[in-house]
Amino acid sequence: MEFQEAVMKLTTRKPKERNGGGGPKLNRWAIVSFRRSPKPSKPAKTDPRRPEAVPDEFLCPVSGSLMADPVIVPSGHSFERTSVEACKSLGFVPPALAGHVAAPDFSTLIPNHALKSTILSFCRNRSLPPPEPLDLASACKLVAGLMSTRSHETETKLAHDAVDERRDSVREERETPGAKTESSRSHHQDPPTAAHSYSSSDDSVATTPAFESTPPLQLTARPSCCCSSSCSSSEFEPTNPEEEQLLAKLKSPLVFDVEEAVMALRDVTRTSEESRVSLCTARLLSSVRPLVVSKYCAIQVNSVASLVNLSLAAVNKVKIVRSGIVPNLIDVLKGGFPEAAEHAAGALFSLALDDGNKTAIGALGALPPLLHALRSGNERARGDSASALYHLSLVQSNRVKLVRLGSVPVLLGMVRSGRLAGRALLVLVNLGSCADGRAAMMDAGAVECLVGYLSRAADSARDNCVTALYELSQGGLRFKGLARAAGAAEALEKVESGSWRAREMARRMVEMMAERTEEMEGEDVDWEKLLEAGTPSR
Repeated sequence: MEFQEAVMKLTTRKPKERNGGGGPKLNRWAIVSFRRSPKPSKPAKTDPRRPEAVPDEFLCPVSGSLMADPVIVPSGHSFERTSVEACKSLGFVPPALAGHVAAPDFSTLIPNHALKSTILSFCRNRSLPPPEPLDLASACKLVAGLMSTRSHETETKLAHDAVDERRDSVREERETPGAKTESSRSHHQDPPTAAHSYSSSDDSVATTPAFESTPPLQLTARPSCCCSSSCSSSEFEPTNPEEEQLLAKLKSPLVFDVEEAVMALRDVTRTSEESRVSLCTARLLSSVRPLVVSKYCAIQVNSVASLVNLSLAAVNKVKIVRSGIVPNLIDVLKGGFPEAAEHAAGALFSLALDDGNKTAIGALGALPPLLHALRSGNERARGDSASALYHLSLVQSNRVKLVRLGSVPVLLGMVRSGRLAGRALLVLVNLGSCADGRAAMMDAGAVECLVGYLSRAADSARDNCVTALYELSQGGLRFKGLARAAGAAEALEKVESGSWRAREMARRMVEMMAERTEEMEGEDVDWEKLLEAGTPSR
């Protein structure tokens, strides 16, 4: 044993003789204890920057040392000047201000002369050297260390909270065996595969029994603190239980589950605007995209109809186009099931309402199948295709493509037959606003067709007919000659009903043709000599 505590020493003493020394000699053991006196401890080295028994108000809340140049910030707290400058440059909120202000204001620094003189008096009375100011570089290193420490503590706390939350979820699941029994009953024949680890029951993914064998931090809905900084921001978005249910079934290898999912998606987005917005996510759209061209009729029809419902929300239109579903819709329009093709035309019409989608839809090749559906589809598909072509033709690049695809004769045929003539006239108005469209329309006999339709058109169609003729009137002498041959002036003079805009355009065209006729009749021009000379008319 060490002598610091105790030392045991055995000694033998001779006892005094009793009865005159006649008695036996007895040995007795005596225990003597020795304690070593403690050595005087060496005085601890005192740090002049952090002396002991210093009032807290003398120490900087950031550096923890005596303040050499204390300043007051707008919140009323005092800091070392260089510490404040380091916090300002690094965007760090000192712990002293964390619970007082959301964003500390370091714009105004007031020297605290009273506190500085008090600190100097304190050091002088205790024979301490006066504090030295902290340089800015050291202050920045100190603040950076505090920031990393706080970040690590925060992430650790969030991770522990996430684990506790998962454990509570599993505990609640075990306490409610009804949901677990129902889920296992629905899947006792088909165990989940590695590619399909989600439950396809009607319960939320957060309450499936698969969590019992899944580590808490391996889930799809884990918090951001459990992911690396390189993860995308989409992984941090809060999950929607309804979306999780649909995704679980959409990814199922069972056709029946997928069919149920697309039918449920179509039903829930039919009337609920809120569901349209909340369910139109990148994950759900990527799951629906391959189902649009499914070989099963029910899956194809309901998935395309669901896209029509989702596209009714204005905020979803650009998102759907950017998800890459438009090429699949075009394929359905070309050779999908008839009902699915109708919905595909409606989806393209709805997506074309957004100005940001018009050029993209035309560039992806939607114009030829829409034009084909306009000629050979049923009434519903023809109407949606015509509406889609009208909105797509508002863009110059799509107008040129439609002219080159031979759309003008198709549209004029619809006007002559009277089937969807109003929508066909809307597309013709857009095509007539470009030079190529005007030339193609006049080549196909558009002036004669429109003048003939003008006398029997209804009020709304009459306005569109007049507008189309007005666009053609920008074609110069050729239009005037064709209009004079078709009797356009007489037909336009009879336009007395309709909108004020249509009546005004009709009046201007009549005046323009009358002025040109008088000018040509008043001139004595030898047209044969002019044509032989090859000189153009003025």
